[in-house]
Amino acid sequence: MRLQALDPARLRETWFGNVRGDLLSGLVVALALIPEAIAFSIIAGVDPAVGLYASFAICVVIAFAGGRPGMISAATGAMALLMVTLVREHGLQYLLAATVLTGVLQIIAGYLKLGALMRFVSRSVVTGFVNALAILIFLAQMPELINMGWMTYAMVVAGLAIIYLLPRVTRAVPSPLVAIVGLTALSIAMGADVRVVGDMGALPSTLPMFLLPDIPLNLETLMIILPYSATLAVVGLLESLMTATIVDDLTDTPSDKNRECRGQGLSNIVAGFMGGMAGCAMIGQSVINVKSGGRGRLSTLAAGVFLLAMIVALGPWVAQIPMPALVAVMIMVAIGTFNWASIRDLPRLPRSSSFVMLSTVVVTVLTHDLAKGVFTGVLLSGIFFAQKVARVVAVRSSLESAAAAPGHRTYTVLGQIFFASADAFVAGFDFKEAVEKVTIDVSRAHFWDVSAIAALDKVILKFRREGTIVEVVGLNEASATMVDRFATHDKPGALERLLSH
Repeated sequence: MRLQALDPARLRETWFGNVRGDLLSGLVVALALIPEAIAFSIIAGVDPAVGLYASFAICVVIAFAGGRPGMISAATGAMALLMVTLVREHGLQYLLAATVLTGVLQIIAGYLKLGALMRFVSRSVVTGFVNALAILIFLAQMPELINMGWMTYAMVVAGLAIIYLLPRVTRAVPSPLVAIVGLTALSIAMGADVRVVGDMGALPSTLPMFLLPDIPLNLETLMIILPYSATLAVVGLLESLMTATIVDDLTDTPSDKNRECRGQGLSNIVAGFMGGMAGCAMIGQSVINVKSGGRGRLSTLAAGVFLLAMIVALGPWVAQIPMPALVAVMIMVAIGTFNWASIRDLPRLPRSSSFVMLSTVVVTVLTHDLAKGVFTGVLLSGIFFAQKVARVVAVRSSLESAAAAPGHRTYTVLGQIFFASADAFVAGFDFKEAVEKVTIDVSRAHFWDVSAIAALDKVILKFRREGTIVEVVGLNEASATMVDRFATHDKPGALERLLSH
C-alpha cells in the first residue's frame, strides 16, 4: 500500500507546512483523547489500556496511511458498543482477532473503491449527521455535570470563558490547551473536590507490545468473529468517511476517500496486533484539532505520540487533570460542530431536504447508532429523489394528416423511465383511439430498469391488442440493450398472456 505521495513538495506541505500549529493542536487532542479512550474501553468491557493503546496505534498509523490530513482517528464509542457481546461471550483475545479482521475488510473496501459511494450521501444527510453528533457529544457530558458540586460548574464556566475569550487577546496558543493546563494547575493548588481523569480508570505504565491473538485458527473462530468484524468495518468506514467530508468543508481542502478506507484498515490491523480495540475517525477530536490550528498529518501523529508519552511517562500528572476542564472543551466542540444555519434555514429549504436532515438527527440521537441514522437519511433521500424524477416524465402526441398517413399518431416521450415513473409513462397513451399506426419516439427518454421495460411491453401489447401497428424509434444504446435483454413484446405468446390478464 502506498503510504504517502512521493512528491517532495507535497510531503513538505502535508507534514511540515504548519509545524507549530500541528504540534500544539496534537497536544490538545491527546489530552482530550485520554478520558474518552478510557470511557470507551469501559463501554466495551475491557481494560482501559486496550482503548488507550488502540488510540495511540490508530493515530500514528492513520497519520501516514490516511487520506484526510488533520483528521483524528482512535477508539470510539460507536465501535465500542458493537464489541460488548463479543467481549462478554468470548473474551479479549477474540476482540483483538476481530479488530485485525475488521482492518482486512476495510482494506478490501478501499481497493474496491467503495469510498466513492460517499457521493450518494446528500448534503441534508451530512448536515443531519453533524447535528446529531453535536447533540450526542453534548449529552455524553451530562454524567460529569449532573449532581456535581458547585466547583465542577464553576470550572466548566471558567473553562468555556477561557476557550472563547482568550482568542480575542491572542491566538499564539490554542485556548483549549490553556483551559486544560490552567484549570489543572488551579485544581491541584486548591485541592478542588472534583472528578479527575484518574477516577475513570487506571492508566497503563508500560509501552504496548506486539502480540498475536491467543485463539484457535480455524473456521469456527472465523464464524464467531466475522459478523462482528463486518459490522465494525461498515460502521467504522461510514463514520470515517462522513467525518472526512466534514473536515473537507472545515478546511476547504479535498481528501482521498478510498485511501482513507485503506488507511483505516491498516490502522486497525496494527491496533489489533498491539492489544488494542478497533476504532475509526472521531468528529469531536477532529473538530478540536482543526479549531486548535491543526491542518497536516503531523497533528495526527503528534496526538498519538503525545497520548502515549503522557500516559506512560506523565501518568500521575495526567491523572490529576480535572474532568470539568475536558467537559468544557467537549461542550465547545458540540457548539462548534452543530450547524446552526441549518435551523435558521429550515423555513426556506425544500420540505424534503429538511425532513431528511431532521430524520437523520432524530434516528441517530434516539438509537445512538450513526449507521442507522445515516441509512435512514440516505433511504429517504433516495425516495424523495425518485419521486421528483418521476414527476418530470411527459408523453406528448401528434396526429398526422389523413392524406399523408391515415390514422398515424406519434408519441414523444421525455424523461427518465424507471420503477417510480413507469405508471405515469403507461398512462400517457390512449389505447382506445382508432389509429392504424403508432410511433413511439423515445429519443429524449431513457429506460433504466426492468420495470421500465415491462411498462414499454405493456404499452406495445395494448396497442397491438387494438389492432394498431407499433413502431419504437430513438432508443439510445443503453436503453436498447435493456430492451434486447428483458423485453417480451416480441416473444411468442406475449399478447396472449396480456389478454389472459
